Amino acid sequence: MLRKKLKTLATLSALLLGQPSFAYTQLGSISEDAVKVGCLFPMTGRGGLYGHDSQIGIQIALEHIAAYDRYPKLQVMIEDSRSKASRATRIAKDFVQVHGASFLCGVVNSSVALQVAQVAEEEKVFFIGTDHASSRLTTPLTNPYYFRLSNNTQQSMIAGAKYIKENLIPQIGNRPLRISYIAPDYEYGYSVWQDLTKALETQQIPYEIITTLWPRLFESNYTPFINALLDKPTDLIINSMWGGDLVAFIKQANSTKLFDHAKFANFDTGGNYEVLAVLGNELPDGLILSSRHHNNWPDTELNNWFVSRFKEISGRYPSYAAEGAYSGILAIAEALANTETYSSKEDIKKALETLVLHLPEDPIGFSSFMDGSTHQIQQVIAIGITTQNAEQPPAQKLLSNWSVYYPSHFQ
Repeated sequence: MLRKKLKTLATLSALLLGQPSFAYTQLGSISEDAVKVGCLFPMTGRGGLYGHDSQIGIQIALEHIAAYDRYPKLQVMIEDSRSKASRATRIAKDFVQVHGASFLCGVVNSSVALQVAQVAEEEKVFFIGTDHASSRLTTPLTNPYYFRLSNNTQQSMIAGAKYIKENLIPQIGNRPLRISYIAPDYEYGYSVWQDLTKALETQQIPYEIITTLWPRLFESNYTPFINALLDKPTDLIINSMWGGDLVAFIKQANSTKLFDHAKFANFDTGGNYEVLAVLGNELPDGLILSSRHHNNWPDTELNNWFVSRFKEISGRYPSYAAEGAYSGILAIAEALANTETYSSKEDIKKALETLVLHLPEDPIGFSSFMDGSTHQIQQVIAIGITTQNAEQPPAQKLLSNWSVYYPSHFQ
């Protein structure tokens, strides 16, 4: 039996607390001895879906935890970061100093995560990253209190480089691969580019940079950038946008010949269900995409349960943010369950550094595990091709023809 029958989480609640600095949603136990976790997500604006999906992922994790006596009681507080570093810094400090949080979690934007990580180190509380990817936080390890429960850009780009070597290089003959790159003009986009070029060189892939473009985050008009990509012959366009930005880019590019001009790849966030659902039949066939969690891969009992439970609660399918938040809360509970005393930060740190979790994104025979030297979770990355498939509406295209890369490949 994969898991015990889940008990009803009787303490699940949504409370508006009257602190003058902010109000927040509370989930989980209201017991005084509960371990407090403060989570920061964008709940409004273009990134708001990630926050709402993360909240449901946390609810599912709390249901799982409540089904087992070995896990501690958790009280999870969630606040809207609005994707602003200054606001997130203030909220993180309030979580610790006012509400007594022992853990911080979440954060979508990499630039915001860097600021929250500083707060965690100053306050000596653990920050469990669930939905940002800059490799600057883990490669090399820069913060003893930071642990990430989703792929970083280095891992995604190594998998992307291997995909290029295996699938694209054989098609172009004896010349360098011509690459154009477009990404948002902030920490994440530059981190991806640095990790991608390093991975291409490590894999000894001959390549030529045709152009690099840096639209601002949340750009509304990509026409000049699309025209710049069309202006020069290119074999592969690598796009590192996410969420609404990627949706807007693809919609605007559909009115041009961009997807006939070159192959198109997004190796980290492009295969997120949010993108597939919003675009529907506007999503071109044949795009090379990946994501930090896929609703249709792996086809395992655990992944099917997670996706079904999310849909049962929300009426829709999850974006990858949901599984990331689920993983983060489960990681906290598992680490505490393996610690003799919750007051020993050194014991908790050791438990997190040796963490092993079987998560919805894990294929049969594999469990995610923490690299103790970098505090970066090690997981399988699957890259697929957009193909007509209406099994998870409103998406009309899902990924298939998978290329799968295990952590031993990320070297």
